[in-house]
Amino acid sequence: MNVEEMEAIIGGHHADAFSVLGPHPVDSAREPALKPTKPTWEVRAFLPQASDVLLLVDGGEVPMEKRHRDGFFVAELKLQPAVYQFRVEDYQGNVRIVEDPFRFGSIITDFDLHLHSEGTLYEAWKTFGSHPVSVAGVQGVLFAVWAPNAAYVSVAGDFNDWDTRRHPMRRRNSGAWEIFLPCAKEGQSYKYLVRSREHGHQEMKADPFAFRTEVPPKSASVISSLKGYEWRDAAWMERRADTPPLNQPMSIYEVHLESWMHGPEGRSLTYRELAVRLVEYVKRMGYTHIELLPIMEHPYSGSWGYQVTGYFAPTSRFGTPQDFMYFVDTCHNEGISVLVDWVPGHFPKDAHGLAFFDGTALYEHADPRQGEHLEWGTLIFNFGRNEVREFLIASALFWLQQYHIDGLRVDAVASMLYLDYQRERGAWIPNRYGGRENLEAIDFLRKFNELVHKVPGAVTIAEESTSFPGVSRPLYTGGLGFTMKWNMGWMHDMLKYFATDPIYRKHYHNNITFSLLYAFTENFVLPISHDEVVYGKRSLLSKMPGDDWQKFANVRAFLGYMYAHPGKKLLFMGCDIGDSLEWNHHTSVPWEILQQPLHGSLQTYVRELNRLYREQPAFHQVDFDQPGFEWIDISDVESSIISFVRRAENPSDYLVFVCNFTPVPRLNYSVGVPEVCWYREILNSDAAQFGGSNMGNGGGVQGREKAWHRMPHHITITIPPLGMLVFQPVRPEAPPEPVQLEAGA
Repeated sequence: MNVEEMEAIIGGHHADAFSVLGPHPVDSAREPALKPTKPTWEVRAFLPQASDVLLLVDGGEVPMEKRHRDGFFVAELKLQPAVYQFRVEDYQGNVRIVEDPFRFGSIITDFDLHLHSEGTLYEAWKTFGSHPVSVAGVQGVLFAVWAPNAAYVSVAGDFNDWDTRRHPMRRRNSGAWEIFLPCAKEGQSYKYLVRSREHGHQEMKADPFAFRTEVPPKSASVISSLKGYEWRDAAWMERRADTPPLNQPMSIYEVHLESWMHGPEGRSLTYRELAVRLVEYVKRMGYTHIELLPIMEHPYSGSWGYQVTGYFAPTSRFGTPQDFMYFVDTCHNEGISVLVDWVPGHFPKDAHGLAFFDGTALYEHADPRQGEHLEWGTLIFNFGRNEVREFLIASALFWLQQYHIDGLRVDAVASMLYLDYQRERGAWIPNRYGGRENLEAIDFLRKFNELVHKVPGAVTIAEESTSFPGVSRPLYTGGLGFTMKWNMGWMHDMLKYFATDPIYRKHYHNNITFSLLYAFTENFVLPISHDEVVYGKRSLLSKMPGDDWQKFANVRAFLGYMYAHPGKKLLFMGCDIGDSLEWNHHTSVPWEILQQPLHGSLQTYVRELNRLYREQPAFHQVDFDQPGFEWIDISDVESSIISFVRRAENPSDYLVFVCNFTPVPRLNYSVGVPEVCWYREILNSDAAQFGGSNMGNGGGVQGREKAWHRMPHHITITIPPLGMLVFQPVRPEAPPEPVQLEAGA
């Protein structure tokens, strides 16, 4: 050790502090004339808060010499110290016993670092981040971070007075840095000071692998263990693993937790409060799934969670990691699946986040033509880098394994697939073949889906708005491997149709029928999402033409057709009660409107839709194959009436749907049906209990022999205005078999 190294330690810029601090062998010779003796040892410590330090070793005390006024202490020993501590007295006379973090060796294995370099450390959260552990019988926290282009990394926090000089980390191969701090404990906040080799750049960074953060707008990471929560959903997880998702009902309630419901003084509910109130609502309404807008930590509430800085941390706005576990656990025990939105396509530029992490474009592309999303003001992940792919895949697996999440809805997949996404000519770089496809992102998505689907029962859903082929097709057929994909085309066509005055709807008939030409090319989810009720697009109710009665009737007809159409269902909060205002993330859903009859009746209707959808196999069992759907009549353009059959896996289990999208009632209207029997009217969107005019068919109609609409038989019915009817065949019971009597009986 020389003076320059001592000054570098004190100044907080020594590149290898472990080569100076802690125990080290030294030559005992003090004068060249003396014959060198065998080496002795020195223990060196930088303790700027200390006025006096004793080394406690082998049951004794050794005074440490203060070699520098700023707190560099040295003790000389004859033998190598195996275990020791410091007795530190500060300038106020306070005394405490502390461990020396620089006496501990490397902890992360070389094998883990090798896997990290090749991008296959898929449970990287177990290696990187902060972890309360015991090393050689000493309790403390192991910190590890990846910053390959850093010259110096230290950890600063509540445990060291946020002094960035006191705990410089050990550099390992593959660009990892680590340190074990006995002085740190769970619940304390921290950040990394990352000083780059490039241009002297330095920044205080949050931990990319932190399990918890401070409540925004604070941005430090918080030491947190995920241990201690006892899950109660073992039966759910076992059942999920044995249940194929594609033939099950999926009625998704999309929720922004911060604005779903407010408590006293306008505050958002906590995870544990939501586990009571939100779960009770979803169960009562009959939804099968909750989908959460991103609950990963994000600094700006106005991003709704879509600009993530903490890919391993549920936002602290609503509670602790264990509180979020309790929320998911409660959902499962009430029979509700939990999906979360996951954002691997881009991340924000906030100084404490991933951007320019080690003074270089580490997680993002350096060239803005590849690395910057201009419309959103965010940065794009470098999917060609091993460690970045690993980071994202580890994040996905983390939520599934550690929080028992049932599936991930992947945001903005289209922006990942195409290099020219929302870019002008010349503002993007073609792939190696000269094309516009992002080959690295495509490979990443395929690997992501391969690994996620190894988690029993987990599903993945793509928000993808283009005609990219095979998004929800298996990897072995060349697809991307998603379980399902949002049907954005259906959504846009339907909303355009229903926003049109009914007198003109006959000119847009194709909007409600075109989707059936491609309905089975992908495994579709039909979404009415948050994006469709914000930024001037108006609420679902407000999109509808006409007076209040017609608006509500239109919504009922729209939702009825949505539930009847092949594909799983998603409805954003507020749509099911007829919120007349656009969604505002600052305010709660206006639950008070349920006191008004039309709003309460719409809620009753959606609850009944969900009940039938779950209980009737024809509604959901064959969503992704042609045998599940058959047109009866598509051609009554003038009346804007359509009719069709939905079939279950058992073809004889079917339902007949008739939709009238004008405010004109249709009397004595004939509709073809497959057989002659009684057809029970199991749903009428115009029923009085739903806020309608109560025009219908007295509970059912009898089938007749005459062929109609390419069907061998027909029924003659009354179709209410702006109404949808659902009929279920009721067949007469077969007569009992005659009893065969034995001779002589």
